[in-house]
Parts: sequence; structure tokens; C-alpha cells
Amino acid sequence: MKEILKADTPVSSKGVVKSKRKFVPDFAKTIPEQAELKFHGVIFDVYQWPQEMFDGSTETFEMLRRADTVKIIAILTPEELQGTGIEAQGVSDGNTVVKNTTDDGNSVVEITTNKDNNVVNSTTSEEKIVITKQRQPRKDWFYDYPGGRNDDPREDELAAAQREMREETGMEFRNWKLISVHQPFAKIDWLVYTFVATGLIKRGVQKLDAGEEIEVLAMDFDELIQLTDSGDSRYLRFNDYDKYDSLAELKEAPELYKYE
Repeated sequence: MKEILKADTPVSSKGVVKSKRKFVPDFAKTIPEQAELKFHGVIFDVYQWPQEMFDGSTETFEMLRRADTVKIIAILTPEELQGTGIEAQGVSDGNTVVKNTTDDGNSVVEITTNKDNNVVNSTTSEEKIVITKQRQPRKDWFYDYPGGRNDDPREDELAAAQREMREETGMEFRNWKLISVHQPFAKIDWLVYTFVATGLIKRGVQKLDAGEEIEVLAMDFDELIQLTDSGDSRYLRFNDYDKYDSLAELKEAPELYKYE
């Protein structure tokens, strides 16, 4: 007799794994515990359950599940950036060198542009955000934050974010804050957690999967906003990113959950 798996059962690592979520927002639409697994896939599982209707009748309801996603907005001070070996990046639209200063004269940005590729070397005294330029099989180069799937049933979302940060960038950070959680589709039990990480502890070597090629970059907030306007940067537009007008506002975003 085929075993019937319930919705609260962790699944083999060959398919979808239910992670150990610490924080689930009230708005999240999740699969009820009595739901039964009907199809077990590599990325998606299909669950069904009997749902009582308003007139007392019963209908079969269905939802998908996939592993949750974690994204990390890691922030480096100028001093921390120097010790990582990462080159700061800039965004522009010509072949010139542009220098800008803030009103107090303390921030200087020098950008060398490139007509063939708008992301080029720059120097700045401002804090930088770590991003990745990566490609995967069947997917050309694109920009994103460090992150990935929470596909280990032993990990909560914070542990998954810390692991992905180490694997994709080699970096470890001291301070972590959950600033956003959203559910891209109401019919998929899938949450995307966005963290802000500060206080670089160290940088080691990347530990990439066989299907990953990742370059680690860094740019300031204004350069990041410029980059999000390009088609290959859609993954940088995390939920509610347009609420913030500066890196200072982003760093002061409310903490949604306090991890022990």
C-alpha cells in the first residue's frame, strides 16, 4: 500500500523539503495539515484536501509546495570592503569618468563607464551592498542578491540565509535582521524571506553548486537602484524595495521577527 504523506511531513531531499520555519506571517496561505501529497516532484509537490463549502458540501482543494527562498542584502563598510578583495561596481551610461560629492563633501564616487557593459569599476567612501552576477544552466547572466532555497529540513530561514551567504560569497556576518516576507502566489505554499546582514566577520572561499557560476560584486544604494531598471536585474527588486530612498532607511527597516 502506498504511504500517504501529510502536509507536515518532511520530504526526501530528492524532492521538495518542508523547512523548519520560525516565522510565518499572518497573511500567508499555507497547506493545511490534513492535506495529502498527491505528486512528489523535484521542485514542486502537489497536495489536496477536502474543503467544506458554505452550503455544507465538500470540494477538493489543491495547492503546490516548493522550498522557501532566502535573500540577503549584505552591507559592507568601506573598511570591510577593502578586506574582501571585491571590486566596487558602478552603473552609468557613457564612456566617461564621473565624480560626485555629497553636500557635506564626505562621499566621493568615481565611476568609469563602459559602452558595452554598464556595470564597471568604481570607488566610493559609502557603504556598499553585496550583489551577485550569476548564470545557471538554461539561464543567461543575471543580477541578484546572495540567496537560494531553504531545502534542508534541519534549518530555519535564518540558518538557510547564513548558509547561502557562505556558499555563494564566502562571507559570514554578525548581525542579521528579517525585514520582509512575501508569498509570490497564493496557491503555492512558498515564502520568500529577505534579510539585512551587517558586521562582516570574515570572508572565505565560495562553495558553489555544479549548476552555479557566481561573481561577487558590491555597489552603493543609488547604483543598485539604477541597475534594477535593466531587464537582467529583476531579481534585485525584492518585495517593498521601492519603499526605501536610501541605504540608511533600509538599515533602519523594522525587524519582523527576533531570532534567538
